[in-house]
Amino acid sequence: MSKHKNVAGKESLRLFENRALEALTHVHPIVPLVFWSPVVIYFLGQAAGEEELGAGTLGVIALVAFASWSFVEYVAHRFLFHFNARSAASKYLVFLFHGVHHADSQDKTRLVMPPAGAMLMMSLLWWIFSLVVPGDWLEAFMAFFIVGYLCYDYTHYAVHHFDLQSSVGRYLKRHHMQHHFRDPNRNFGVSSPLWDWVFRTDIAVSGARGPQWRADG
Repeated sequence: MSKHKNVAGKESLRLFENRALEALTHVHPIVPLVFWSPVVIYFLGQAAGEEELGAGTLGVIALVAFASWSFVEYVAHRFLFHFNARSAASKYLVFLFHGVHHADSQDKTRLVMPPAGAMLMMSLLWWIFSLVVPGDWLEAFMAFFIVGYLCYDYTHYAVHHFDLQSSVGRYLKRHHMQHHFRDPNRNFGVSSPLWDWVFRTDIAVSGARGPQWRADG
């Protein structure tokens, strides 16, 4: 039996019989920060040192990278994590990568992305961005892109497990809880609702009907 429990004290849904594989699906929330911080520091050091990028240039790169992450977050959540699978194998993969979170959204060990999956994603994106981002900008771009990813991971954790009091925090919590409990085909943005507004997948913009989830209960 799995020793991991969700916040309600129930056993986590088991995905693998193999203990090692099962353990890889559970991640303490501090792991992404510990794992990726040295990478970010190294990339920024390279950008400021070898590439000699100034503060102004780094600021522009940061804005582009944050916007890029926000878009990738939306696209991945909408088209990959909620892929309309037809075969048994593809349905299993969708459940493995994201469906399990919807099946038990209170499992706090499955709210941040496992490093193995994040490494594969970042490696693929590094290759894609290397085709379009100027070479002397690439390391700085990836550093800020990873920061954007970390903001997503911890925003996701926070909206599920913290009683957020700020207006922004309450808005993001309501936005994401409506995705879980009102319409899973809307409100795909987690760290930002921007692309839901642009593509009219925000529940308020789209006019979708259904019971509302409110931050104040």
